[in-house]
Amino acid sequence: MNIESKQKSEHWADETAAKILREKGVKDQYTCASGITPSGTVHIGNFREIISVDLVARALRDAGKTVRFIYSWDDYDVFRKVPQNMPKQAELEQYLRFPITLVPDPWERDESYARHHERDVETMLPAVGIHPEYIYQSQQYRASKYAAGIRTALEAREKLKTILDRFRDEEHKIQGEWWPISVFCGQCRRDTTEVDCWDGEWGVSYHCSRCGFRETADLREAQGIKLGWRVDWPLRWAYEQVDFEPAGKDHHSSGGSFDTARHVCKEVYNRDAPVTFRYDFIGIKGSVGKISSSSGIVIDLKDLLKVYTPELARYLFAGTRPNTEFTISFDLDVIKIYEDYDRLERTAFKKEPVKDGQAFEKARRIYELSQVAEVPEAMPYQVPFRHLCNLLQIAGGDIGKTLDGLQGLASCQRARVEARCRCAAYWVEHCAPPEFRFALRPPGERAALSEEEAAAVRGLRDKVIAHIGSYPDDKSCAEAIYRAAEDHGLEGKELFRAAYQALINKDQGPRLANFLRSIPKERLMGILEAY
Repeated sequence: MNIESKQKSEHWADETAAKILREKGVKDQYTCASGITPSGTVHIGNFREIISVDLVARALRDAGKTVRFIYSWDDYDVFRKVPQNMPKQAELEQYLRFPITLVPDPWERDESYARHHERDVETMLPAVGIHPEYIYQSQQYRASKYAAGIRTALEAREKLKTILDRFRDEEHKIQGEWWPISVFCGQCRRDTTEVDCWDGEWGVSYHCSRCGFRETADLREAQGIKLGWRVDWPLRWAYEQVDFEPAGKDHHSSGGSFDTARHVCKEVYNRDAPVTFRYDFIGIKGSVGKISSSSGIVIDLKDLLKVYTPELARYLFAGTRPNTEFTISFDLDVIKIYEDYDRLERTAFKKEPVKDGQAFEKARRIYELSQVAEVPEAMPYQVPFRHLCNLLQIAGGDIGKTLDGLQGLASCQRARVEARCRCAAYWVEHCAPPEFRFALRPPGERAALSEEEAAAVRGLRDKVIAHIGSYPDDKSCAEAIYRAAEDHGLEGKELFRAAYQALINKDQGPRLANFLRSIPKERLMGILEAY
């Protein structure tokens, strides 16, 4: 089945794409941008911006447009603080005030600290179907790509000062001499410098307050001169002709960096600012406050993909409006999220009823945008996440054995289900609460049961499990279990406890009827033979 998209629903990505087309007009190519400073682990909050841009870029492409998706690494920013989750803290502290691209990699894997974090992201994004064009600002600046733009900023120094002060109260307005640039010292490489003068053309004179070095640098050749953030951002919008870029709610606050950048872009670089929207912060279940690289409280895309398949990871964001704060869960809520996605998938393939056509279109569009690549032609094989977790534990964590036991699983569907198995196995071992985990007793091991309980377990074995294949569904099996309890004068919950103790050495466990029907009959009989 092909899921066609001729009539798009009111998904926020499509709404944004339509706004871009309205405001930017007809163009041969539309540029969508994102970026981050690789000052530490690029966490899942940063990923929200990346995937938000990817979803809008997809919406534009679905509308038949050519799209350039650029991702800027701000690796020429200053290394201001050593994040708590970094190794070799003392060594890294020696490089404070250096450009991040010149800080060594404490893991000794890559050529720099910045490159290590960049590579971690670049190797993971293809797994979720994101393939931007990367721009490294250290290369751009050191190649003097922005020389003309820096000179423009110097020429408009007073205008820039006025724009920046426009959003500040009297106490915070710029005082004294101000320059829109900063300089990394040509000798010690730190930004501990002060600009002395500009010759009105290409020469900038500065001195370093740390090492005493002085020079007059030519903007067309100098490698250490860069613009301050609130001027750098609009310069790049103009340089790359950016049509869309979102920003976090901190940047979108009144008088924040987006407000000033919008005016700088128009009044200094003579270009309208890109279309934008505000995205909100992301929390992690059980943590307090927003995720922060500098604090060391980080969950990255690699962590997310240990628990959620790539489609589920995309669904978390495609199914939530960007300006909505939400929490990513690694606890029991994971089961519900998988159930919600499976329901969405059934709806998209018209296997689940919906109230009207609009609800179907909405579900279908979220499902489309959740896919890593093309939408599957046929309804994928589904196995509920909770059930899969139980099957894996029954199989002692053996994924191959679990897959082999799934009835009707075609070879072409195996890879997709195997990916879910890996996530389920990781979640059970590392994230699930202790009460969710279990292991079947080996044959011959006996639980400490009363004689009444042991007799009821024998009855369960001989009257229910011996005929387990005859029950067409969990309901009929559950009814037989309750009859076995009545036959031995026990309440149903008393037999349940005894059965769980006999099978997994716990007072509680998975829904018993489904559990018994999921375990090979011979294995069950072998475990309960001791009674």
